Amino acid sequence: MKLQFLGAARTVTGSFFLLETEQVRFAVDCGLFQGPKSLQERNYQDFAVDPASIDFLILTHAHIDHTGLVPKLCKEGFKGPIYCTHATKELCSALLPDSAHIQEAEVERKNRKLSRSGKKPITPIYTIEDALDSMSQFHSLNTDETISPAPGIEIRLREAGHILGAAIIEMWVSEGEDKTKLVFSGDLGNVNQPIVKDPAIIENTDYLIIESTYGDRYHQDVGDRSEALGEIIREAMARGGNLIIPAFAVERTQDLLYDLMKLSLEQKLDPSIEIYLDSPLAITATEIFLKHRHLFDAAAHDYLERFPDPASVINIKYSRTQQDSMQLNEIRRGAIIISASGMCEAGRIKHHLKHNLWRSESTILFVGFQAAGTLGRRIMEGEKEVTIHGEKVAVNAQIRSIDAYSAHADRNGLIDWVKQFVQSPRGVFIVHGEPESQLSLGEYLNKELGLAVFIPDYLQEFELAHAREVYPNPGYRPEQAEKAARAEQNYLETSLRLNELFRESWSRADYDRITSLMQQIKNTLEQGRL
Repeated sequence: MKLQFLGAARTVTGSFFLLETEQVRFAVDCGLFQGPKSLQERNYQDFAVDPASIDFLILTHAHIDHTGLVPKLCKEGFKGPIYCTHATKELCSALLPDSAHIQEAEVERKNRKLSRSGKKPITPIYTIEDALDSMSQFHSLNTDETISPAPGIEIRLREAGHILGAAIIEMWVSEGEDKTKLVFSGDLGNVNQPIVKDPAIIENTDYLIIESTYGDRYHQDVGDRSEALGEIIREAMARGGNLIIPAFAVERTQDLLYDLMKLSLEQKLDPSIEIYLDSPLAITATEIFLKHRHLFDAAAHDYLERFPDPASVINIKYSRTQQDSMQLNEIRRGAIIISASGMCEAGRIKHHLKHNLWRSESTILFVGFQAAGTLGRRIMEGEKEVTIHGEKVAVNAQIRSIDAYSAHADRNGLIDWVKQFVQSPRGVFIVHGEPESQLSLGEYLNKELGLAVFIPDYLQEFELAHAREVYPNPGYRPEQAEKAARAEQNYLETSLRLNELFRESWSRADYDRITSLMQQIKNTLEQGRL
């Protein structure tokens, strides 16, 4: 079996991993590269593999750096099924056409300049029509269910705790008499976060492919996240300007709305403050979130059962049209404007930054990871002047951030998750991180946990023989691994039954009973560690 890293290798974005056996070729994720121009140029290059030769694709979650090249892959010949969770499919139906729209708009703007200078026009990576066409290949799955998409291949999607529908991928590859297990972490979330559930505990694997976005950093302890948000809002309003929040349309926006509702109900938010959600995609994503409340954690589900509509609690207005968005540029003070994209690389947020960044009375609040080379990262790192739509803009606004909104586990979270393996992985591949993060996490996993660690280069390929042949581990105990597998199977069977109960009824009595059963599941898992 071969594993090749076609993206997210020594960088955060562009997730794309190719696996090949003698019988089948398939991939995990197919994401857009984001960040500096050198990375973005990869989006326009030919794929390193013929798309028509890929049998199927599995997606960890809907974020564009994991799915944003799917329409291009389909356009250029991939005809196989695309497997993901139900929520991921629904979010992609909004995210991918939106990505195409942004590309088309940016290309149109650039072509006007190219035309005036007599240069050859460029074309978008894919169109809205391409994005819509690719959705016909999506096949959504239940979390925790095992399927066999091809002979000798089994896959199972587990809760990743990152965004709605995000999954860890468990995969079993049979070659002759040997069966090798691989686990792709996707993007792992924090524990005890509102809305999404905690990442699933994985009992064992032969090979682990793990993200490292925050591999060398710790999330700042800000106490109550909503309290920190409330304090920044009060400071921003006192400065006499607007509060501009670049936010990813999926998860970060919904987290903000959740906390704004909480502040309002606790009478800690001035009801006269006008809140604008200026992103058609974020509005659609919020509607999708509210349709999938059965995926929320217990606290968020109970909260939204009582207050299902944010507009009934906070003074919020939805800016759906371009005209709605342009009108916001006339507001000089007293407004909170939440807009995408989260790294300030495209979309309406660039216009709001252009109109507010130079004003000393304005406040810019970052609530998500900013990849190296992005406009958001440059602003956060203190650049005094940036270029937006070809115009130099001074950075005079107050720059703030709340790390607690990150959807990624930090260094401790990643290490704690790896430590939960009953039987240690034979080999660990570290991806989705800047070099410093990867090296820091890799050094700890190698020196402190004794794991064989690899940090793959872009396009690097590894030959994976059966794990026992490659990594003989003197501490390997078959009876322990077998016990862990039994405990995990008990957990999954109970979890699938709980999913049925979720779909059958949403009464309070059932919900309390389900909560009790979930605790029993955790106890079952713990028994596998004895």
